[in-house]
Amino acid sequence: MAYLIGIDIGTSSTKALLCTDEGRVVASAVLEYGVDNPQPLWSEQDPERWWAATVDTVKAVMDYAKIPGTEIGGIGLTGQMHGAVFMDADNNVLRPAILWNDQRTATECVEITEKAGGRDKLIGMVSNPALTGFTAPKILWVRKNEPEIYARVRKVLLPKDYIRFRMTGQFATDVSDASGTLLLDVKNRRWSDEMLQKLEIDRSLLPDCFESTVVSGKVTEEAAAEMGIAVGVPVVGGGGDQAAGAVGNGIVRPGVISATLGTSGVVFAFADTPAIDPQGRAHTFCHAAPGKWHVMGVMLSAGGSLQWFRNNLGEMEREQASRMKIDAYEILCEEAEDADPGCEGLVFLPYLTGERTPHANPNARGAWIGLTTRHGRAHMIRSIMEGVTFGMKDSLQIMRELGIPIGDIRCSGGGARSEFWLSVQADVYESPVCTINATDGPAFGAALLAGVGTGAWSSVEEACDSTINVISRTEPNEANYEIYRKSYAMFRKLYNSLREDFDIITSLAK
Repeated sequence: MAYLIGIDIGTSSTKALLCTDEGRVVASAVLEYGVDNPQPLWSEQDPERWWAATVDTVKAVMDYAKIPGTEIGGIGLTGQMHGAVFMDADNNVLRPAILWNDQRTATECVEITEKAGGRDKLIGMVSNPALTGFTAPKILWVRKNEPEIYARVRKVLLPKDYIRFRMTGQFATDVSDASGTLLLDVKNRRWSDEMLQKLEIDRSLLPDCFESTVVSGKVTEEAAAEMGIAVGVPVVGGGGDQAAGAVGNGIVRPGVISATLGTSGVVFAFADTPAIDPQGRAHTFCHAAPGKWHVMGVMLSAGGSLQWFRNNLGEMEREQASRMKIDAYEILCEEAEDADPGCEGLVFLPYLTGERTPHANPNARGAWIGLTTRHGRAHMIRSIMEGVTFGMKDSLQIMRELGIPIGDIRCSGGGARSEFWLSVQADVYESPVCTINATDGPAFGAALLAGVGTGAWSSVEEACDSTINVISRTEPNEANYEIYRKSYAMFRKLYNSLREDFDIITSLAK
């Protein structure tokens, strides 16, 4: 029996997962780290944290499983998308990586749109509009604001691809992750020479681009010694965290949708052909399933909104959870159940780090609207869950407009671990929601991609069919439909009412 490793380079932690070549998870390990915010709306990390966490988590799963390194048959990589790691000619990192949720590049997005000849032509070239989270605006920002660093740049890598380099010595990426750079011809699954020319970015700065199941390198002697595995283990292209997570959730056929509530919130739909939103509200990217695409809506602060509450206002819940040796989120969810649906008119706008879908507005801000003396802690917590779910519904509505079939909605992430939040999602979406046996998301999907690339399965579809099953189904409560329709309408109206004020508020923070 050969074993597979999936590694997920997340925003707040790295996870390594070890499974058999039949898809049975044997061990997993997670190591957390922080995000640096040197200025308001900036988000950075030292890539060395990722590598240290990769080494430690891989060693941890190997130690737990007590298997020799020679039994690892393949490695799949996934991780946070859109980040930019800038490296010099000696392969040294020149500055902290700029992350997906960094919002400093509004000016560069305008510049990109103008150089492309307008928004419509830009979407025609790369299937997506210019957004502050994407990689290309970050490259332009460094070129403009840190010219002495940019002059030394010889490679720009996405986060998981930096780990690939440390592991194999190879510069490579995959089409799903590259889709989020704004430099990929998504329809034709290759770098866009036209876009690179318009932005005056040298093609040599980018790594080679592969399908997600293609072997892109092999583990070097140095990396093998650090991780405790054998030299020469194949490393496949892998995928961006959302595409790999979709593989880990079995979203590889039409009609199956995933709704993932992690730090960000993602609604993900499979597509046999590129389905492009002409308004650019949702993203159209290459799927990790070779020759396929997906449509995706992204919230920047979904579970991150509840995490913000836990970290800054949830000292009572954290202390109680510590005494009871449980997760503080369990206590928060129990408290939220004490409030009625709709929270007596209290609405939470979950735009703590700006927003992407459907507004593409880095200046959007979080807010509670409708507070009265009747509202207590339970209302505030529940309103966060409802507001985040309304934001997810925004993406579902766009997919319905595009004619994308919506059958099973498979929930994952932190929002799927709470029966209460599952019920809120079912009621807001007005649709049953499901959970599946595979709960390791992107890391598991990366392991499956490694299995396909090394011959354990003949296709991504076969890998998913062999390993993933629906295990629970939450039916919506129709009695709550009208309440949530009214609350959702107010949620939408409040954003539009405050849109211009958000710009003023942002200027006050500078």
